[in-house]
Amino acid sequence: MTEDAAHMRHALELAREAAAAGEAPIGAVIVDPASGELVAAARNAPIGENDPTAHAEIRALRIAANARANYRLTGLTMVVTLEPCAMCAGAISHARIGRLVYGASDPKGGGVEHGARVFQQSTCHWRPHVEAGLMGEESAALLREFFRARRQSGGVRADG
Repeated sequence: MTEDAAHMRHALELAREAAAAGEAPIGAVIVDPASGELVAAARNAPIGENDPTAHAEIRALRIAANARANYRLTGLTMVVTLEPCAMCAGAISHARIGRLVYGASDPKGGGVEHGARVFQQSTCHWRPHVEAGLMGEESAALLREFFRARRQSGGVRADG
């Protein structure tokens, strides 16, 4: 669990970088548990990249797939600050991520334990081992503060 906590601290730092850039504070890392290698690290960037798919998880999957020269990332672990949405959960399944660790649950937009529950669908071909709640309160607090500050400054966009 100590290694997971170190990886989550890294993901939280990426989330803080996202917040500083005006993006929802979500960070993700992908590691190889066999070697301890950090394979990918990414933060949310849909606004900056003008790309609705530029979630931290998707960006990390792309980096890892390029680093491994393989779209299958079997055996790797993704650590992310927030429960992945349905799009990201689907991508995690397609990439064959072996283990998913996330911090805060997302009752509104999550796709793992909430909403679509992608990994529980009979049509889901690959289900990672899922562990929820690691440093979840710290992740949730970062998100609450980010959105509270945006509401107070009038910085919430009508489109998202």
